[in-house]
Order: sequence, then C-alpha cells, then structure tokens
Amino acid sequence: MKSLSGRSALVTGASQGLGRAIAEEFLGQGASVVLCDREAPSLERTRAALEPLAGAGQRVLARRCDVTQREQVEALCDWAVAELPELDILVNNAGIQGPKGRTEEVAWEEWVETIEVNLLGPVLVCRSLIPHLKRRGYGKIIQLSGGGATAPMPRYSAYSASKAGVVRFAETLSRELLEHHIDVNAIAPGALNTRMLDESLAAGPEAVGDEQYQKLLAQQASGGASLARAAALCAFLASRASDGITGRLISAVWDPWEELGERFSELGGSDIYTLRRILPTDRGKNWQ
Repeated sequence: MKSLSGRSALVTGASQGLGRAIAEEFLGQGASVVLCDREAPSLERTRAALEPLAGAGQRVLARRCDVTQREQVEALCDWAVAELPELDILVNNAGIQGPKGRTEEVAWEEWVETIEVNLLGPVLVCRSLIPHLKRRGYGKIIQLSGGGATAPMPRYSAYSASKAGVVRFAETLSRELLEHHIDVNAIAPGALNTRMLDESLAAGPEAVGDEQYQKLLAQQASGGASLARAAALCAFLASRASDGITGRLISAVWDPWEELGERFSELGGSDIYTLRRILPTDRGKNWQ
C-alpha cells in the first residue's frame, strides 16, 4: 500500500520547481492531485506531463489561481472539493522571492507583493479549505518556509519576513485545529537550484551583496539541495505516518524526519522544531 493511496491533495505553485516535484511525489505515493498556479500555460504543460503518472483511480486536475485574490482562491477550493470530495491535504507552496536590495531602496510595491503572495496567500487558501477539513475531521496542511525564517537574510527583507510569518502562522493554526485532527507544519526545503536562484544570480552582487553572490555561485555549482528529498518530506507529513506531528518547522536537509513517527512521545509537548526567543539563561548567563 502506497502511503497516500486513496487520498487527494491541493498543491499551489505547482507548475514548476518544488511544487511540481511535490505533485509528482504525491502521485507516486498513490494520491490524486489538484495543481494550481497563476501562470496558465506552464500549469497546463505540467498537468499534461504528470497525467500519465496517475494510476488507477488517480486524477490530475489543474486550475489557474492567483493566491492573493480571495475570489479566485475560494472558487479554486470549492471546485477542488467538488471534484475530489476526499481531499484532505493542502500544500501551500506558491511563493516569490521578491525584491533584492536594501530595504529602503527596493520598490515598495514589490515588497508588498511578496508579503501578499508568500504570507497572505497561504492564509487565504487555509481559510477557504479549513471548513471542508473540519467536516472531514482530519487533514494535513503543509506550509513552505525558506531562507530567512530562522536567521537574518539581508537584502531579502520581504522574503525573509514573509517566511518567518509563515512559520508562526503554521504553529498558531496548528493549535486552533488540534481538536479537529488537522496537522499543520512548515518545512524548510533547503537551498534549491530553482528559478529563485536564477533570479538572484541575475540580480547580481550589487543587489544581493558580494558575500551572498559568492554563496549563490557555490550553490549553483554544487547542484543545491535535493528537490526529491523536500518532496519526500512533504509526502511524509501528508501521510498517516505523521499523524499528531503538528506545529513544527522541519528541515528536509538537516532533520531526521524519517524517524519522527518513532519519536512522537518525545516531540509532543516540547518546543523542538519551533521558533522561540532565546533567553540569557539559555546561553549560560545570569542577567537578573
């Protein structure tokens, strides 16, 4: 039995990169998928490419949607649930990198757009799908975090602020939905060689800074983090093997997530894999 057999998932930002890899992994694990993206031509190409991977009883559906537009999001979720009433997985992957440069110098409109796509978009999709998941009494919501959520990311202030917001939103939402058996987690996929890397390199050292530019060149040369591993983590968090694991930020690259099902008793009630304020006593200092 495949881990997602008989299940259905909605994946945003699914036309390329990690979103497409997640959709492909879910299909391989037996799920039906609804793909959404705001770029219709690439979305249709991805749907056509993935459709042959669907086995008996599986479906590959696609619908254009801009996650910043409330009416489009609500229409998408209503349509997805009507087509796949068993839908119980949501992956909020849609995101942009936004402006690169010093905060006071970048275009304000681009800064705002980044928050709208990366933070407000996932909130809108969650708001629209949660009533359905509550009726089912079960669900999995996976939010994509990224660079800047746990450490400063100079010259990417909109991106890092939005991703930190995504993590705190996921943790907060997990508490709200606990009694409904809906798990909400965020993942850090690692430094991927996707369109975002290309955009940063194209911006050049003048925008991203010399040190960051050299890191990006090294990432490009190394091949970057594994898309497949990040997609596999999403499949784990979407499966029943992770039931009860909620409110966490999990790294696809650095964390032993394959073992978390066996460590459930240790994880529950702890602040492991969460964002927390560091106190002087945490670093062996007494400042009283």
